[in-house]
Amino acid sequence: MSKMHLVMGGRVTDPQTLEFHDLSKVDLVGVFPDYASAEKAWRSAAQRTVDDAEMRYVIVHLHRLLEPELPSA
Repeated sequence: MSKMHLVMGGRVTDPQTLEFHDLSKVDLVGVFPDYASAEKAWRSAAQRTVDDAEMRYVIVHLHRLLEPELPSA
């Protein structure tokens, strides 16, 4: 399986958590084939909202969720 990385974000209830206010308003930036391209997209999205402490973007390692028994290397 190829490695897949999801970049997503939105308004959270507390900047220390990943509990989103409204899941229907989560910004799905995209799915990327490698960490480097996902990180570039994440940085771009996060930079647009840098002054808003309640906005948070993350990179989700989809390949780890789909096949957790595979080594992370």
